[in-house]
Amino acid sequence: MKTTILINCPDKSGIIRAVTTFIHTKGGNIVYLDQHVDKQAGVFFMRLECDFEDNSPIMEMFENEFISTLANPYQMQYEIHLQNVKPKMALFVSKYNHCLYDLLSRFRSGELAVEIPFIISNHIDLEPIAVQFDVPFYHIPVSKATKETAEARQLELMEEHGVDFIVLARYMQIVTDKIINRYPNNIINIHHSFLPAFAGAKPYHAAFERGVKIIGATSHYVTVELDAGPIIEQDVTTVSHSHTIKDLMDKGRDLEKIVLARAVRLHVQRKTMVYNNKTVIFS
Repeated sequence: MKTTILINCPDKSGIIRAVTTFIHTKGGNIVYLDQHVDKQAGVFFMRLECDFEDNSPIMEMFENEFISTLANPYQMQYEIHLQNVKPKMALFVSKYNHCLYDLLSRFRSGELAVEIPFIISNHIDLEPIAVQFDVPFYHIPVSKATKETAEARQLELMEEHGVDFIVLARYMQIVTDKIINRYPNNIINIHHSFLPAFAGAKPYHAAFERGVKIIGATSHYVTVELDAGPIIEQDVTTVSHSHTIKDLMDKGRDLEKIVLARAVRLHVQRKTMVYNNKTVIFS
């Protein structure tokens, strides 16, 4: 049984020794360990991968002993994940198809170890892609008058299917705290890195007029404060006076696909930890 453990707690001496000793006494072999100390905040972070194949503990008993032996004495916040359990990822989309195609292609090729129970969209345009990849598609229109009802239906579907996290693959609607509070640090968004300098409907047009020299993309966890959640992944590429608006948009969409896929992969591999609206990203 392969297990991933994420830990954060107040920093003090002896934490690594205590954790590794506990794993050893339970018959586990640590195959990966990475740790980080935020000196300014005085917080210790650690990620471990353990192999219990020769002596698999009963997970409920293991966690109970972990709590009494480690979590309580060291004031730990922790997560324990079995690596053979694939998280369920819901995809939210609107009309742009580039991120959706990319994620579904990576999923089909086995690059993303997830289950995709469904795709939700406020438009019907991308249903043929869902059909192509044999993923259920739910059209849930959203307007000012229907937003509350739409989100209630979205939550109903996610609870029915046991969704673990959500990816907004260019979903052009603001998600309210009704959903955000149900999935804290489990909703991943992607946007161009012009925000807030070139917000609005046509950021690439505005950037072109200013003669920008780089464009980028940012993927982050969604919080109630719009586009201000903990950043997971970013990237940039250069542009010049020779590039047209279409060139900027094409480059931007390529970056959006890559950055979103990297963020999703990091989340699925349990390599992200959120603290004080920032992320610790393990290698």
